[in-house]
Amino acid sequence: MVRAAITAVGGYVPENVVTNFDLEKIIDTTDEWITTRTGIKQRHIEKDPKKATSDMCVEAVKELCSKRGIAPDEIDMLICGTVTPDMVFPSTSNLICAKLGAKKAWGYDLSAACSGFIYGLATGAQFIETGRYKKVVVVGADMMSRILNFEDRTTCVIFGDGAGAVLLEPTEEDNGVKDFLLHADGNGATHLHMKAGGSLNPATIDTVTNKMHYVYQEGQAVFKNAVYNMAEVSAAIMEKNGLTAGDVKWLVAHQANKRIIDATASRMGIGSEKVMMNIERYGNTTAGTIPLLLWDYEKQLKKGDNLILSAFGGGFTWGAIYVKWAYDGK
Repeated sequence: MVRAAITAVGGYVPENVVTNFDLEKIIDTTDEWITTRTGIKQRHIEKDPKKATSDMCVEAVKELCSKRGIAPDEIDMLICGTVTPDMVFPSTSNLICAKLGAKKAWGYDLSAACSGFIYGLATGAQFIETGRYKKVVVVGADMMSRILNFEDRTTCVIFGDGAGAVLLEPTEEDNGVKDFLLHADGNGATHLHMKAGGSLNPATIDTVTNKMHYVYQEGQAVFKNAVYNMAEVSAAIMEKNGLTAGDVKWLVAHQANKRIIDATASRMGIGSEKVMMNIERYGNTTAGTIPLLLWDYEKQLKKGDNLILSAFGGGFTWGAIYVKWAYDGK
């Protein structure tokens, strides 16, 4: 049986770092308030107005190609999970391929908020498993700073900018993307969305004046749903595949809030030593969090490790993927 194995990882975050103490100077908040409620200490924010999401993705994919020893024109397909595309059209995927020189690749953007990467990973795996393609790149990236209201302390302290990418290739070994459970409930849109910019409320003087082009979030409702759904879907994929807590090497959870991650690990029955965590350094990079975790922890990963990737995002969207790691990170 052919499966899609992750064979390389790349990542990128902008150089500019904004700490909680920096935010104290512009909004009514404190480092203690942010840290205790989220686990975040700093985030990376792109300052260059000429840079966009595709530019972060290009750097992540370049690193991926370098590690794997391939040229961009060997890529067959590129899927980009993002809610901050460079433009409404063309797709960010299209722009990434053009900037990379990936002339043989085609692809598209996938919009599932914080679940964008795992939606993309599940989708990309299918193109490998059918035998149609040999090299599929899945990118998760968001430049959230461009849609944040830095007068709203409930949202601007949470998010950061970043991109991560993985290369999928076919394998007949017992590793790769083994299974996934994905869900969506559009009724959750009322709690987390951007009010304007689409066909419902296209950009006008009024939408800009009324600050409708920023992230809108009802924190309590989102937190409650995220805790329950991330925890349950992570436990469910373990049960479906006959995995015990001892079988799982790593939980690779979306980095939205440390309390949500802790609740997910508790429901799975695993200790903190098995939980990948970098929220304190990057904040919530939306679709970028899970591939950035793989990027940070790559050297600790060993062939055969069982990973559970889990996410929850606006929409609502959520899901979990069971991956058996395909190579030694060293």
